[in-house]
Amino acid sequence: MPERRTVALVTLGCARNEVDSEELAGRLAADGWELVEEAGEADVAVVNTCGFVEAAKKDSVDALLEANDLKDHGRTQAVVAVGCMAERYGKELAEALPEADGVLGFDDYADISDRLRTILSGGVHASHTPRDRRKLLPISPAERQGAGVALPGHGATATEADQGPQADLADLPAGVAPASGPRAPLRRRLGTSPVASVKLASGCDRRCSFCAIPSFRGSFISRRPADVLTETRWLGEQGVKEIMLVSENNTSYGKDLGDIRLLETLLPELAAVDGIERVRVSYLQPAELRPGLVDVLTSTDKVAPYFDLSFQHSAPGVLRAMRRFGDTDRFLELLDQIRGKDPQAGARSNFIVGFPGESEADFAELERFITEARLDAIGVFGYSDEDGTEAATYDNKLDPELVAERLEHLSRLAEELTAQRAEERLGETVRVLVDRVDDSEGTVGRGAHQAPETDGQTTLLTDRELAPGQLVEAKVIASEGVDLVAEPLADACPEGAAR
Repeated sequence: MPERRTVALVTLGCARNEVDSEELAGRLAADGWELVEEAGEADVAVVNTCGFVEAAKKDSVDALLEANDLKDHGRTQAVVAVGCMAERYGKELAEALPEADGVLGFDDYADISDRLRTILSGGVHASHTPRDRRKLLPISPAERQGAGVALPGHGATATEADQGPQADLADLPAGVAPASGPRAPLRRRLGTSPVASVKLASGCDRRCSFCAIPSFRGSFISRRPADVLTETRWLGEQGVKEIMLVSENNTSYGKDLGDIRLLETLLPELAAVDGIERVRVSYLQPAELRPGLVDVLTSTDKVAPYFDLSFQHSAPGVLRAMRRFGDTDRFLELLDQIRGKDPQAGARSNFIVGFPGESEADFAELERFITEARLDAIGVFGYSDEDGTEAATYDNKLDPELVAERLEHLSRLAEELTAQRAEERLGETVRVLVDRVDDSEGTVGRGAHQAPETDGQTTLLTDRELAPGQLVEAKVIASEGVDLVAEPLADACPEGAAR
């Protein structure tokens, strides 16, 4: 009997990477690997890297170096890089970071077990040569389905699909998602959180001048609704209470399947899945947000009235240079329309300051927008050149000291404004999903307007014995920055608790 190998997955970056890691975990578990939590207890440490901005790339390199140090102190024999940074730089990363025993691209995911066994046995798997993944799919969205391109988090490749369902699905280890058919993914949960992300699509057809993601994630391609539903049902069976739909652009979902309004149809079906109590949609493009989608997001039971809107800026000239659309007044009108449907709807966004050519007047216009927008959460980033982007070639770059000054100013303003928005919620009734219960923090969860990790949290003041995954109706009695403090309603019994 072959020796059992152990592997640990270290995930950096966004929720999309978390989904990809759980797919890799499912593939490895199905092929006999033992998954362990600590990299120092594994034969192989697989680091799922982020390649979005310089800070994220630095974190990825640091994680690889930290894992490499374990080879001298623990069981670890090999460190392997996967994910966006590995896909984006390939051989260049391998040459710059010889501490990594392997650098694997997305095309290697279907054969991840064989790749790791080769590396563990002392063999060498050549690092891939990066390429523009937009060129791997047809220009016409309608022709992209079934193109046979590796899509992490989507499921089987075309080659695997042609082979039909795996013969040994019934023998998969506990906690590994069984495939509903040859297109469905294997997935193994890497934690016990009551929240899980589900990949809705991959890639992006937008050409924002500051963003390199489409070049290494590819053009936009939707997952089929049946696959999304199958995975959501499995997650519900695993005890997940909230799913978060993730992709580079959820508002484009369905355009390559012949129906740009497909998300409006899919959301009620997901909300009706047994065990699922909340469906959250992330990353919406303001220019593509349809009235019908606003209606569904604000009126469907168990669908969070939550709007993660990618504004990036509000000055028209800067937005045009970013190759984006809109302006302050149009964005404010959109938020008014949303709140007209649901006054308690949550809204968040990210912004870039110091973009090439950003004038004092442009910056003042951005200040005006975030002052009037009443956003629940705001992320602010200073502009920096990204390899391969159009903006990196622009003239009129701002002095780094000025960018840093504007970043500090707007970040401070954003902190004040989001705290004020939290104060506005005093007296509201919120439906809190309990995330954790511990001695130091007490009972902590999130309202419908609070996404995991990014938008603050709600602390429940209660003597009741609650557990992660329970939902509690509570009244907001205080705020601390973006965080809320709430008391469960006297006549409310937590869902999932005994009555």
